[in-house]
Amino acid sequence: MSTFEAERSTASVWDGGVSPFSIPSKKLGMWLFIISDALTFSGLLIAYSYLRVASDDWPLPFHFYPSIVVSSIMTFALLSSSLTMVFAVASAQKGRTSAAIGWLWATIACGMAFLLLHANEWLNLIHEGLRPFENPWGTPIFGATFFTITGLHMLHVTIGVVLLAVISIGHKSGRYTADHVEISGLYWHFVDLVWMFVFPLIYLMSVPLE
Repeated sequence: MSTFEAERSTASVWDGGVSPFSIPSKKLGMWLFIISDALTFSGLLIAYSYLRVASDDWPLPFHFYPSIVVSSIMTFALLSSSLTMVFAVASAQKGRTSAAIGWLWATIACGMAFLLLHANEWLNLIHEGLRPFENPWGTPIFGATFFTITGLHMLHVTIGVVLLAVISIGHKSGRYTADHVEISGLYWHFVDLVWMFVFPLIYLMSVPLE
């Protein structure tokens, strides 16, 4: 290949209209957001782990029933939502709009179930005396870390539910394509993946050995 042909080939990639890494800009933006958000959650979970190890009176407030049972149901709801999201993306890519919308709303329903169960758990813990800097079972820092991590995750799930509802309505009208469904699916899978770290670290490892 001559120097002129090499320069023309390189220029054609960067002159516009072509994604330099063969990734659409919206999908690249979502991946960059996921990476940055993963660093945020990683920092919080590492800080939680350090504080737990460094504290002499870290509480173990989550008994098998109802805490672990309910949180397991919450986990099942999110895992199910990942599966329905896969079906939604596959249906959208095949041009099956009605099926894609149905699977999107099934995903939303699972997300709503998670939020309702989690909100009820928060209310129960608050009723028992847990506050951001007040804890009836041990070190007060537990409340701060618990509400920060789970609250941030609940915020992400809430945003995801709203996002999927908007994408579903837009996909039905033809405003949003299968690519939009896929990109929203990336965000939803990330939110589900974060919970797979939160659930064992905060819940399963805080069961008292009786």
